[in-house]
Amino acid sequence: MSNVATFDTRTEAKIPVESPLAYSYRRSGAPVPDRKSRVVLREHPFLGHLVLRGGAIVLDEAVREVLGVSLPGEPQGLVHDAEGVRSVQWISPDEWLVIVPGGEEFELENRLRAALGGAHIAISNVSGGQTLVELEGEAARELLMKSVVYDVHPSHFPVGKGVTTVFAKTTVILRRPGEERWELVVRRSFADYTYRWLLDAGEEYGIGVER
Repeated sequence: MSNVATFDTRTEAKIPVESPLAYSYRRSGAPVPDRKSRVVLREHPFLGHLVLRGGAIVLDEAVREVLGVSLPGEPQGLVHDAEGVRSVQWISPDEWLVIVPGGEEFELENRLRAALGGAHIAISNVSGGQTLVELEGEAARELLMKSVVYDVHPSHFPVGKGVTTVFAKTTVILRRPGEERWELVVRRSFADYTYRWLLDAGEEYGIGVER
C-alpha cells in the first residue's frame, strides 16, 4: 500500500455533478413509458466501478472476504450478492469488473488492498468514466439484436452472462442479470451516442425512459 496512490473520487466538496445522460435528456428528450412500451430504459449513474487485475485464486479469496461473493466460476460469468446490488463480472482471463452502490468503491478498494497484501494485483477506480444503462421489457432482446454484433439468443446468452461487444460503432459491456433485463456498461464519452441510438432503434417498441 505504501507505493500505491489511492484517492476518494467522492470528496466532501459540494461540486455539482450530472449523470452521463443528463445532456442527452435535455437534447433528445426522455419519452415517458406507457402501456404500449415494450422496452424501458433506465440509467443507473454514479455507481462504483472497480477493475481488478491479477490471479484468480488470490483475488477470489480477497473478494469473498471483503464483498461476500466469489469471482464468477466460468468465463463471461456475472454474479451478484444476496441483495442483488453488487456484482462481479469476468472480463478477461485476469480481469474482473466490480460494480457497487455509489460511495462504497473507495472503502472497498482499500479493504481489498489490505486483504491482498503484497500480492501482484492492480485495482483501478473507473467510476467516473462509465455509466450503466438498463433495458427491460419483452422487446429488450429484439432491440439488442439490431444494435450489437453478439448473439443474444437465450441459448447462447443465458441469464448470468456478460461480454464485451460492439454496439453500433462503439463498444459496451453487455450483461444479462434477468430474463427480460439487460445492462450496458457504457463509456461516459459514448453515453449520448448510445442513448440516441437506443431511442431511435427502440421507437418501434414504444421505448420509454424512466429517470
